[in-house]
Amino acid sequence: MSVLVGKKAPEFVTKAVVNGEEIVDNFSLQQYRGEKYVIFFFYPKDFTFVCPTELHAFQAKLNDFKSRDCEIVACSTDTEQSHWGWLQVSKDHGGIQGITYPIVADTNKTVAMNYGVLNGEYGYNESDEMVATEQMIAYRGLFLIDKEGVVRHQIVNDLPLGRNVDEALRYLDALRHFEQHGEVCPANWSEGQDAMKETHDGVAEYLANH
Repeated sequence: MSVLVGKKAPEFVTKAVVNGEEIVDNFSLQQYRGEKYVIFFFYPKDFTFVCPTELHAFQAKLNDFKSRDCEIVACSTDTEQSHWGWLQVSKDHGGIQGITYPIVADTNKTVAMNYGVLNGEYGYNESDEMVATEQMIAYRGLFLIDKEGVVRHQIVNDLPLGRNVDEALRYLDALRHFEQHGEVCPANWSEGQDAMKETHDGVAEYLANH
């Protein structure tokens, strides 16, 4: 499992479904460089149980992210046809109809591998046949990428553990606050609360008053 914080986000060009219906061949995060933050998150499988709750939760907050110049992009190791088919199924029937942000098809699993979230490894058995140690699907990884393409936050959950979308929004707020004001954000900070200057005196003053 790699730590990408502080490094350029791995680049890729692959197929994706955008706007809930259109399959594109050359989707890349490069289109957002210099203009948008990106929340890039992985989920394990289409047509499962926890995954649609996460995708719908991000959709419900999509305008909140966009108002902060942030795009949401999802990814799994399923095909673009599988994504498209799932998008045609209503929420009441376990589908993700209504999702409008891009869903990347990492069919060859290289995107998940480069981001360090691929569950399992390939190897060889005693007969020299290729085998997989686990399901070769993505963990629930999430990466906050700044406008210059640098990963500023990452979190990786095991397969059964769904994420908190409000927490992803809080990290985005913290990054934007730091960039705009030069102040660092303490534990449990949220937008509108006091932050701290990156100096000894500033930290001491903050602690004395709280």
